[in-house]
Amino acid sequence: MVVLHGEKMIIKQFIAGQLENNIYFVADEATKKAVLIDASSNIPELIEFAKEYDVEYILLTHGHFDHIMGLTSLKQALNAQAVINKDDLVISDNINEFTRLFGLPDNIPPTYEKYVKDDDVLKVGNLEIKVIATPGHTEGGVCYLIGNKLFSGDTLFKGSVGRTDLFGGNFKKLSDSIKNKLFKLDDNTEVFPGHGDMTTIGFEKKYNELI
Repeated sequence: MVVLHGEKMIIKQFIAGQLENNIYFVADEATKKAVLIDASSNIPELIEFAKEYDVEYILLTHGHFDHIMGLTSLKQALNAQAVINKDDLVISDNINEFTRLFGLPDNIPPTYEKYVKDDDVLKVGNLEIKVIATPGHTEGGVCYLIGNKLFSGDTLFKGSVGRTDLFGGNFKKLSDSIKNKLFKLDDNTEVFPGHGDMTTIGFEKKYNELI
């Protein structure tokens, strides 16, 4: 579990779900305002931790089932608004087409209160959250940049990239998103992916052989 304390921000990582998804709780310590990034599962330790904060948004990096299965119950528990790029509604709305591939029970598709697009900025407390559209893993995939922290969903992993063989996937678009958007960020930008370990933009530019 990763817990990072900055002068103004705390990031707490939770790992949950069949595919060991990373869920990130990001808060402005000064105002106690917070967001949750991705929502694979409603786990007790997350709810307990969130009691001290006002969670305004649950930010989805994309609409694949393993990132949204806990969304409906988390929205209710945290009294937060769900946020996604509209281009991934088709995936979210058809969640059971994917869960059945993994032998999981059907789910009622979640609903969303807010939609974001490239270059949008959300303000939560003193945090400014920039939306970076990164199509490729899915058509509506986005990353969220908060200061020098990038929450990359399934776009960019340590030493790897998101798969592109599912509906909405396109390797050329994914490569363009990473090279022309993410790799333009400062090399010291810390990357918090949807699965696996943290990395940095500089490390991936130098060692990621898939890009």
